[in-house]
Amino acid sequence: MPLARRSTDAVLLLVALVWGSSYLAAKSATAALPVLAVLFARYAVSALACGALVAARRRKPGWTRAEIRTGTLLGGTQAAVLVLETYGVAHTSAANAGLIISLTIVLTPLLDRTGGRPGLPPAFFAAAGLCVVAVGLLTAGTGLHAPRLGDGLVLIAAVVRAGHVALVGRLTAARPVDALHLTTVQTVVGTALFLPAAVVHASALAHGSAATWGRLIHLALFCSVFAFLAQTWAVQRTSASRASLLLGTEPVWAVAVGIGLGGERLTLWASLGAALMVAGTYWGQSVERAHRNTAPAEATDAREGEKGEKGDTADTAHPATTPAGARPAGV
Repeated sequence: MPLARRSTDAVLLLVALVWGSSYLAAKSATAALPVLAVLFARYAVSALACGALVAARRRKPGWTRAEIRTGTLLGGTQAAVLVLETYGVAHTSAANAGLIISLTIVLTPLLDRTGGRPGLPPAFFAAAGLCVVAVGLLTAGTGLHAPRLGDGLVLIAAVVRAGHVALVGRLTAARPVDALHLTTVQTVVGTALFLPAAVVHASALAHGSAATWGRLIHLALFCSVFAFLAQTWAVQRTSASRASLLLGTEPVWAVAVGIGLGGERLTLWASLGAALMVAGTYWGQSVERAHRNTAPAEATDAREGEKGEKGDTADTAHPATTPAGARPAGV
């Protein structure tokens, strides 16, 4: 394998590892500080870092109204995801949170109709059903029972995150939006939303330990800013399929970090649920990717057929192309 490809793969795996570690970091941080204080600190540090990156750019493109308007809306939906996710991980295991949130992979295509793509094939819904069974096993613990509070909140977060991702696609498709500008606006909006909580919990933040602030900085600089920039850099140098495959290892890393560093453990039922969740998300992801890649070609064939019926004798067809995409950044 060429060195350039190995480097790109390594960066994508590092992004997945960083995202996977975010659940244990958030759980540890919320054990020392109120959830809303954690969110304010994460957003504020991210906003400062993004602002510094914008200022350090050699080429400084101007801000557009579309970037500010879109970033403001997406900042609100992203904040909703983080509230649910962070409260959820505070009341469940980091491994469970990382696995359940991966439902976003199969939920997003159900909500995303950007480009007018036709309905998904039955195999995708079978994969989604497998993931639902996996959630049931993950939340069962030692026996079947209603989902715990934390599991339920993370499950809702997965649904809201899928809506957020679909909204990102709809608002940014075919529009000249600078990605760093968009991210900066979102972090500023999040900082403003959680500022009242920072005022209330100012004393707790001021007296936070070095370890707690280390986790907050990890969440802000590595799980947010670094992961976003590294993902953007790597996706431009590889295929969408390969990027999705490598970034899709996030739940595996979440389990590994939760068990290896957090001392968590999975019961037999939860282990089976973890295996089914990873299998279901990968299956659903591959089905959706294949469907997305073949849909433009089918549409082109249909158009060519219509031309032939109308007497068009042209025998030259242009191959359909699909813009590269990647799995949405984790939070």
